[in-house]
Amino acid sequence: MSTNQPLVINGREINCPMCGHDRFWTRKTLMNSRGASFFNFDWANKAADNFICDECGYVLWFLKR
Repeated sequence: MSTNQPLVINGREINCPMCGHDRFWTRKTLMNSRGASFFNFDWANKAADNFICDECGYVLWFLKR
């Protein structure tokens, strides 16, 4: 997990839509599907990038960057 980074998506700097802060924590989260979970193939699901506002904790999700 990286810490306190500005967020730039497609060349645009993104601020938190809740508080306007410009620094985010990052993490990856698996996007679970019913079929993969049923057969215990959760590892095969796509991953999303999460950006968590360093000020208020609001979470932004992106499938592609």
